[in-house]
Amino acid sequence: MLRKVATTGVGLDSVYVQTLQRIREQKGDRSRLGMEVLMWVSHAERPLRIDELCHALAIDMHSTDLDPENIRPQDTLLGSCLGLAVLDAKTSTVRLIHYTLQEYLSQSRIFPDAHKTLGQICLTYLNHNSIRGLPANNVSNLGDMPFLKYSSLYWGSHAQEELSDRSKSLALELLNCGGNHIFATLLVQEINSDHNCSLPHHLWPSLHCASYFGIDDVVADLIEREGCDINQSDCMGFTALWWAARQGNEGVVRRLLTLNEIDPDRSSDDGRTPLSRAARGGHEGVVKLLLARNDVNPDKPSNYARTPLWGASHGGHEGVVKLLLAQSNVNPDRPSDDGRTPLSCASDNGHEEVVKQLLEQNSVNPDMPDVDGETPLWRASFRGHEGVVKLLLAQNDVDPDRPSDDGRTPLSCASENGHEEVVKLLLEQNSVNPDKPDVDGETPLWRASFHGHEGVVTLLLARSDVNPDKPNNKGETPLLSASYSGHEGVAKLLLARNDINPDKPSDNGRTPLWNASYNGHEEVVKLLLARNDVNPNKPSDDGRTPLWNASYNGHDGVVKLLLARNDVGTDKPSNDGRTPLRCASYGGHEAVVKQLLARSDVNPDGPDNNGRTPLWSASFSGHVGVVKLLLARRDVNPDGPDNKGITPLLIASHYGYEGVVKLLLARSDVNPYKSSNDGQTPLQCASHNKHEEVVKLLLE
Repeated sequence: MLRKVATTGVGLDSVYVQTLQRIREQKGDRSRLGMEVLMWVSHAERPLRIDELCHALAIDMHSTDLDPENIRPQDTLLGSCLGLAVLDAKTSTVRLIHYTLQEYLSQSRIFPDAHKTLGQICLTYLNHNSIRGLPANNVSNLGDMPFLKYSSLYWGSHAQEELSDRSKSLALELLNCGGNHIFATLLVQEINSDHNCSLPHHLWPSLHCASYFGIDDVVADLIEREGCDINQSDCMGFTALWWAARQGNEGVVRRLLTLNEIDPDRSSDDGRTPLSRAARGGHEGVVKLLLARNDVNPDKPSNYARTPLWGASHGGHEGVVKLLLAQSNVNPDRPSDDGRTPLSCASDNGHEEVVKQLLEQNSVNPDMPDVDGETPLWRASFRGHEGVVKLLLAQNDVDPDRPSDDGRTPLSCASENGHEEVVKLLLEQNSVNPDKPDVDGETPLWRASFHGHEGVVTLLLARSDVNPDKPNNKGETPLLSASYSGHEGVAKLLLARNDINPDKPSDNGRTPLWNASYNGHEEVVKLLLARNDVNPNKPSDDGRTPLWNASYNGHDGVVKLLLARNDVGTDKPSNDGRTPLRCASYGGHEAVVKQLLARSDVNPDGPDNNGRTPLWSASFSGHVGVVKLLLARRDVNPDGPDNKGITPLLIASHYGYEGVVKLLLARSDVNPYKSSNDGQTPLQCASHNKHEEVVKLLLE
């Protein structure tokens, strides 16, 4: 096996040379297998699964079908490589032992004809009688043919790299099947997974496939065939030229454009032309070829009103944008159906050079909003593209404070996403209101506080025209939002201000402490409890206190902090009568229950408005540990019914909680026959719900 080597690359070449020599010196066919494994692993278009590799190496290029006896065990294949190729246990794929081996194999040209060989193997396999006989429209249950998908998707990629006469012959033989071969189904599904089209027999014409892969010699042969329709559309409305343009295959595009009958501007079903697809992909050479045609409209929109320039700007393809802007009949400011212009797209994606080119056009409105009122500056600020923001702010006709339809300004967006440098640039603009609320009343400071962006909060708090305590439409202040999200650093910054109320409630009575306690943010709770002007017992409109919240959600650390205060009502119920202990018992939060039971001012048996005690609630939820804790108390009635006469034993029997039933039946003061107001007994409930073990316990 290959000895373990350092990963610095020093001396690795000599190790690889020696190991490859040892592979070649192996006896029998192990030498051939070892080198073929390395060829496949180093030149495959994607990592191969071990089962794919086993089948690939079993293919005889002189046979019309796969011989199962040729399929070698994976240990044999990997062993023949002497450690240079290994199995990745997580993905079941085979990989080289180190990335430097890939570099070595490429530079030393150990396998000069690799792509030619791999292409021939894929094509041989696809032309096997057993594969050709598969129904084209059924790609299920192909588990016994693991190499089928790889060969279907990548035979053309290998053939394009290096096309031999044998490969060309095999490719034409395969393409003679047209859409009746299963490879076409697999290939179209892979590259057009977003299209829900049917799979007819003319699924993908041969010319389309060859054009997609860019195999020019095969395209030439197919064109010469009698009856070849150059402008034929596939099931998605795409022509052979469209596919060649999509892939940037200049040679095929050039060949197709020499044909008199070619329609170079034919749109697909969704309105995309070959030019628009080439522009979106950034294929400059193809774009030049198409723009040289008088019968190509360089500004033709798709069904979504997206022009070639729109697509090129969206992708940041500077060279293509330059070519299109040089066309006199291209509108550089033409929006798509959602109102987004090429400038908006380029700004959104941070393509500075494209933005520069577009801003040089006199007919471009640098402040044009889309259908949602979002301008190019808005989008650039939202994404944090500092360079684009600078370019747009340098335009005299850009309003740096222009809000979108929901009232969010560029500053609000940058603040929300923590883009400090953009925030700085916007705050330098005299016309920017740093405290401008959106339609929900949320200011830039509010949004930065909610998302925990300390740097932005610091910048905004340094402004005298920012109200640090300004609430949104629900009465929630920046401190309250930061407390809800648990942003300790932001809370510190806000609490350092004298002009905020740290106990200011929202419209429903929830204070910053209430929020922090509800979500278990201990550090924020500590900060707030350190303030003399924070009421640790202040309830929300529904009567829930901070302690109630922490108990309900099982935040024992927060409960401990609150119970350390003398002014906390430890047994204060909510409006529906539920106490902190009742809530903790219901949730099965044993650590919280223990803390509350240790308090002399907590009633361990206090019922809520429905008469349900902590024990009743723990029994209802089946929390054995909490039931034990409560039953250990002498001041807890183990048989206390709720307002409907349902006892803890009855409810536990109803749900089949054996452990709780055992604990309750062990008590002499529990009546196992006690019925509810409607006459139901524990035994009846357990029997009705088929809880056999509980029935046995009750009958003992």
